[in-house]
Amino acid sequence: MERRAEAPPPPPPPQGLDFTVENVEKALHQLYYDPNIENKNLAQKWLMQAQVSPQAWHFSWLLLHMDKVPEIQYFGASALHIKISRYWNDIPADQYESLKSQLFTHITRFASGSKIVLTRLCVALASLALSMMPEAWPCAVADMVRVFQAEDSNVDGRARCLALLELLTVLPEEFQTSRLPQYRKGQVRSVLAQECGSVFPLLEQLLQQRDSPGFIKQKVLKCFSSWVQLEIPLMDCENLIQAAFTSLQDPELFDTAVEAVVNAISQPDAQRYVNTLLKLIPPVLGLQEQLRQAVQSGDMETSHGICRIAVALGENHSRALLDQVEHWQSFLALVNMIMFCTGIPGHYPVNETTSSLTLTFWYTLQDDILSFEPDKQAVYQQVYRPVYFQLVDVLLHKAQFPSDEEYGFWSSDEKEQFRIYRVDISDTLMYVYEMLGAELLSSLYDKLGRLLTNTEQPSTWQHTEALLYGFQSIAETIDVNYSDVVPGLIGLIPRISISNVQLADTVMFTIGSLSEWLADHPVMINNVLPLVLQALGNPELSISSVSTLKKICRECKYDLPPYAANIVAVSQEVLMKQIHKTSQCMWLMQALGFLLSALQVEEILKNLHSLITPYIQQLEKLADETPNPSNRLAIIHILGLLSNLFTTLDISHHDDDHESTEVKKLPVQQGPNPVVVVLQQVFQLIQKVLSKWLNDAQVVESVCAIFEKSVKTLLDDFAPMVPQLCEMLGQMYSTIPQVSAIELTRQLVHIFAHEPAHFPPIKALFLLVTSVTLTLFQQGPRDHPDIVDSFMQLLAQALKRKPDLFLCSNLDVKAVFQCGVLSLKFPEAPTVKASCGFFTELLPRCGEIAPVGQVVHENGKALLQAVLEGIGGQASRSLMDHFAEILFALNKHCFSLLSVWIKEAMQQDGFPSARVTPEQKENFSQQILSRERVNKRRVKEMVKEFTLLCRGLHGTEYTADY
Repeated sequence: MERRAEAPPPPPPPQGLDFTVENVEKALHQLYYDPNIENKNLAQKWLMQAQVSPQAWHFSWLLLHMDKVPEIQYFGASALHIKISRYWNDIPADQYESLKSQLFTHITRFASGSKIVLTRLCVALASLALSMMPEAWPCAVADMVRVFQAEDSNVDGRARCLALLELLTVLPEEFQTSRLPQYRKGQVRSVLAQECGSVFPLLEQLLQQRDSPGFIKQKVLKCFSSWVQLEIPLMDCENLIQAAFTSLQDPELFDTAVEAVVNAISQPDAQRYVNTLLKLIPPVLGLQEQLRQAVQSGDMETSHGICRIAVALGENHSRALLDQVEHWQSFLALVNMIMFCTGIPGHYPVNETTSSLTLTFWYTLQDDILSFEPDKQAVYQQVYRPVYFQLVDVLLHKAQFPSDEEYGFWSSDEKEQFRIYRVDISDTLMYVYEMLGAELLSSLYDKLGRLLTNTEQPSTWQHTEALLYGFQSIAETIDVNYSDVVPGLIGLIPRISISNVQLADTVMFTIGSLSEWLADHPVMINNVLPLVLQALGNPELSISSVSTLKKICRECKYDLPPYAANIVAVSQEVLMKQIHKTSQCMWLMQALGFLLSALQVEEILKNLHSLITPYIQQLEKLADETPNPSNRLAIIHILGLLSNLFTTLDISHHDDDHESTEVKKLPVQQGPNPVVVVLQQVFQLIQKVLSKWLNDAQVVESVCAIFEKSVKTLLDDFAPMVPQLCEMLGQMYSTIPQVSAIELTRQLVHIFAHEPAHFPPIKALFLLVTSVTLTLFQQGPRDHPDIVDSFMQLLAQALKRKPDLFLCSNLDVKAVFQCGVLSLKFPEAPTVKASCGFFTELLPRCGEIAPVGQVVHENGKALLQAVLEGIGGQASRSLMDHFAEILFALNKHCFSLLSVWIKEAMQQDGFPSARVTPEQKENFSQQILSRERVNKRRVKEMVKEFTLLCRGLHGTEYTADY
């Protein structure tokens, strides 16, 4: 053992250590037992080289000697599999038979040995068979069965049987993952499907033999499971499926039998065998008693398995089975069995995990029914509408919360799973609405009405909540504006006795889902608004109450002026009390922005004054303090509140999608925009805050967000602020360059650069940002990929909106161009993408902007060089379309220059990759310069093809989805 403890060889140098048995064993010992992770990694790397070396054919067999430990034997078997599966073309045809014979011998030898080594040897033989069939080994599967059924006195019969079953199980699995070319895959699949005639009788025999032990039967069912995925005709599987159904009665075989039946039923080809499918309905229905007993005894595994079988048959074949009109009753019985699974007793996920499996079935069945022609559909609607009404009752029952006491014992993970489950139920109810229509809403309303008005039998809050949840699920996504039950529901809501957070949440979300309806029926707003405002004061209802108020303020803002004072007062109070978390405070400010948008300017300013003054005073105080972590958070919070308020406060109604008649409710606003008035008032304060916090990226970002959101919302109305904001941004960026400042500059360029009145300050800011960023490039930009990314986007935006910016005498266009070329070589994909976007905008300006034309003429070759380096393998393959865009633009705007540059570039040895030949480079150059250069899609295809050649990936499985 001492020799084994020696350090294994390092990865071999060029002349290298030999890949011998001794060295492989040392390396394996190091891999498994050396505590040093670096040594393990070296050993693993060396072993991977050993596995693919020519010597692997020799040492693999030696490593399989019976006196070796299983880890060593396993490596030998794995090396054989790798050589056979990946390097098949290296094996001379005259060695196929001896290789096959050796593998059979070793599998027989290991039949009673290590299970993991046996499996690996079986996988190796399976790979060999797949590569040889059908020409070189026409009856491979039959031969395997024959060899292992032959008497061999040295090996126990059961061990031989298990080895054969292992081999037959891994054969289809190896086929699914094999690297066979597509044409060969189809050929081999059909050969295997025919060979099932040698396998299935054996499997049936082993399942039916009374003396077959459980572990053999389990292996048989796994083997069958593996074979059915080869799209074998369902009728050929009939006997084994029936045998699997019988095995469901044996607890030891239950899980494996379920897997086998589900795999057999679920194969896509199965729907062609309708008669076989019909024969499967009775045995599935026959499982109902076993299912009921499992439910009664709390056996979740059994109920789950039986449900999977019923759903597999129903979900995969509902269309085929619905088409068999004369068998409608048996299919309806299957549907009812699935309904039982949907409504299985107990709370998900604590008492049961089965009901969630069934939800997709109801979508599928509905789609299939609604896809029939009208006459046939009417017949099926008659049968299945009552079923779907029953489904709604079942789903709402399943959506009910458990008792408060029971829910208190649930873990946070269980509560989260239940929440997701309820969302799935909500989605299903929304979908079912298409089948049941307005009658569904009426049914829910009637049940809720009876529940709330029945004084003799007081209902549980859970029941009320579930019905409301059902209503909300539909109203959230379906247009209920024309429903005649919504007025009644709005009338019922105030009658609900809210004694529980979950119920209160659902009441809030239900009101929120009806906000569009309230906009059309403003007289009803007063029925529900007090409830929402009251809920705002409860921190437990934070998310539901704030989001509902935001929806009402957004949808009903033109009808809210009578309530505005009250809404603002309540909101101010809860904001001052700090009841809500930061994100809900931001939503609340957005709600107030919507609300104030519909008021007169004087009213807006009055409300803004009362709303913002406390925060401005707080900010003034914070601005005088020495920076520390706690006042930093307070500053960011206040700036966030202001920017969220200004995001939605829009008196010009840019975002209105209301009818023009509704907008006319408001007179045309006169005077400056209230947001601009406020911003001008606080501008100096914000500058003061910035002066102390310029080093803090988050504070700078929060300041920029106020102006960025205001610019986006106000558009031209923001104009009065442009000069002073440009000046402040310039000072900020000159002191410490930050992304948020570039992003805001880009917004200003986008909206104001084309307006003559604003061009001077925008131009000055653009030149300053460019100058500072160019200095950053000279110092080394690699530490700031985000700034480079944003800068490239700013340049592209400038070229789009105001190309004249590139005519400025003090803009160093050459330096900007060189920075762009440098950015193309960054490892960060977003930065490279932004740089490509810059050049895609720049190149078309060659003719119209003289400085750009001159720079491209003088430096375009460096750009092409960088693009070809990226295509050659330096850049991520996901960026190839963006590089293709640059080539397309060069072709279109600098064709004569490109034809010279590309020729010169491609003459460099090993460029852009050592993997491409001179012929392949010449071919690519000719393609790029051919007539097809005007077709952008073709240029992208050429680039993709060439990059695969450069990376050595052409024709490999890595290109399948590319």
